[in-house]
Amino acid sequence: NFGSVDGDSAAAMRYTEARMTAIGQSLLVDLERDTVDFRENFDGSLTEPVVLPSAFPNLLVNGASGIAVGMSTSIPPHNLGEVCDALIHMLEKEGGADNISLTDLMRFIKGPDFPTGGIVFRHSDNVREDDDILMAAYATGRGKIVVRARVHVEEMGHGKSRIIVSELPYQTNKSTLTERIAALVRNGRLEGLADLRDESDRQGLRLVIELQRNADARAVLAELYRVTPLQETFSIIMLALVDDEPRVLSLKQALTVYLQHRQEIVRRRSEHELAQARNRAHVLEGLLRALDMLDETLKIIRSSRTAESARNNLCRKLKITEIQARAILDMQLRQLAALERRKLREEHGELLKRIEWLQGLLGSEHKMRALIADELREVRDTYQDPRRTLIGAGQANGKEDLELPASVTWLSMTVGKSLARSHEDRPPKVSASDRDPPRFLVQGNTTQVLYVFSATGLCASLPVQQLPASEDPAAGAPLRSLCAMGEDAEIVALVALNPADEAGSLLLATAAGLVKRIRIRDLPGVTADAFSVIKLASKDSLLQVLSTDGAQEVLLASSGSRAIRFDENDVRHTGLAAGAVFGMRLFESKERVIGAMLVRNGQYVWSITDDGLAQCVLADEFPTQGRGGKGVWLTRLPQGSRELAAATAGRQQDNLLVLTNRNKARYMRLGLAPRLRRGQAGSDYILSLRARERVAAVVPYQREVMPVRPVAQAPDP
Repeated sequence: NFGSVDGDSAAAMRYTEARMTAIGQSLLVDLERDTVDFRENFDGSLTEPVVLPSAFPNLLVNGASGIAVGMSTSIPPHNLGEVCDALIHMLEKEGGADNISLTDLMRFIKGPDFPTGGIVFRHSDNVREDDDILMAAYATGRGKIVVRARVHVEEMGHGKSRIIVSELPYQTNKSTLTERIAALVRNGRLEGLADLRDESDRQGLRLVIELQRNADARAVLAELYRVTPLQETFSIIMLALVDDEPRVLSLKQALTVYLQHRQEIVRRRSEHELAQARNRAHVLEGLLRALDMLDETLKIIRSSRTAESARNNLCRKLKITEIQARAILDMQLRQLAALERRKLREEHGELLKRIEWLQGLLGSEHKMRALIADELREVRDTYQDPRRTLIGAGQANGKEDLELPASVTWLSMTVGKSLARSHEDRPPKVSASDRDPPRFLVQGNTTQVLYVFSATGLCASLPVQQLPASEDPAAGAPLRSLCAMGEDAEIVALVALNPADEAGSLLLATAAGLVKRIRIRDLPGVTADAFSVIKLASKDSLLQVLSTDGAQEVLLASSGSRAIRFDENDVRHTGLAAGAVFGMRLFESKERVIGAMLVRNGQYVWSITDDGLAQCVLADEFPTQGRGGKGVWLTRLPQGSRELAAATAGRQQDNLLVLTNRNKARYMRLGLAPRLRRGQAGSDYILSLRARERVAAVVPYQREVMPVRPVAQAPDP
């Protein structure tokens, strides 16, 4: 309850009602099963739990802040999934927690994960470079870490640029920040700023700081970090009550104390359930005994003058307890039916199995630890979310190291033009039922710039870190809200690049068979407006953009099932405004290039017809020739197939997505397609399509270009 980032104050103490979230209910789970002790509240009118059962360690996940006489606590929030993974590792590690080091734990818990995002640096400028202040804080329970806002610089042209703030340090007030910057500018302590405005909306925070013409953005940014809350120091004091005694805990101690608490909760819950199961089994044994001796039971009850005498007579003659006799007298007549009697026997059998399982659980520490691990997995799988805060390995001196720490991520854009990135080096999951499947899947890192290319030859750029993080590609942000590309633009390629790359190139291919090569260093960085990268004829369109290292071979495939392979150095570098040269000459006016790819021997060229016939041909079978020729046959189109719809290249274990004209995605592995010789006709349909459904495109998982290495020649298919 700290208010909001916009400056709203915290809710007053008189507001005592709140809607509990689903994850909040996990803190109260099993509260009614005698898992914790209760005590009287402040006036003795009610009772309250001394501590909550807590299916997850809320103290670490949600964080805590407080102050008392002579002591204070400041525990940062952490990522739920990471904390659960660390706890599961401790439970399953042979030898227990004693054999686990802090380094082991930090493989799972990377560091604090603030809800406002930002960047946490593991090193500070006032300590030695090899001193890890974050690890030291986790080792001792005390320390200070540097938290920085997430920003990027956009070039506006004509010597002007602007700084975009997309995430703030934890508990930084946006209104106070803007007032602070404005006051520094008025007082002359901050120079180079031309305008400051807040463009935040439902898509997220966006604070725009426009700079004066020819102002040094890095120098201004360094000064902003130094004199404004864009960079803050967060104190870690992991002070908590352990058995009613205040203790400063290391990360390992905090996790160990929680596991001890959780073991006590599971033990008390199991003992409570065991007692209830035994009581119920005892009652069922009495009912079943009465049903087995039904005539005698009815005779005893009918001959008794009162309910009390009937109970006593049942106890004496049937050799049962008073509790069982009372249950027999309370039994409804419908339970005398054969079906009801069978249900009672089944319930009794299940109870005996449950009692045996609970006894085994209470008698085995290994089983109890395994159960706690399973419950943590359930919480993790239900409630975990991607990490928001980036952990930087460099020093946060605010003067020289202004770059973001690199973190590998997967970038995606859906058919509906929704852009997103993953938090981990793991492609997003795709289902055939997705209504808005991915159109592009590209591997990159958070320090790169994403270039978005349209069919008309325009390109827009935006920082990768600006993309919203989501494991669901369709849950990203609309393209039009992130860059200068128009809403109706047909996007043909996404490429993540480092604009400072001095050696890399981009190879552009058009549908008419033209190619062009430009140097990556000639591309502008992040710009406010789209720019042209190729001059196109009126009936031509950009088809593909490939990132190369200058030592690759290119293969173009046409809809007429022909292909040409040539060295990329056959295409000389030209400027952004220049046109293109012939890479492949097409036979007919209707023929077009449907695939451009980088190939090397040992890989396979995979293609698919419009009606779902896929095949792959060893790249070695395509001779390297000069650009501008008509190429060779890729495969022979079978009868019924009109044309090739898409083509790509890769290894047999590479994954692909095939998109249809109904925006359905079909996941497949490249090596599953029949292997043919070049020019051979295929016959097996690998993709089953509905009536009037046709293949529209293929989506390869584009990984960063690797240096060329010799590859052993694959055997003939």
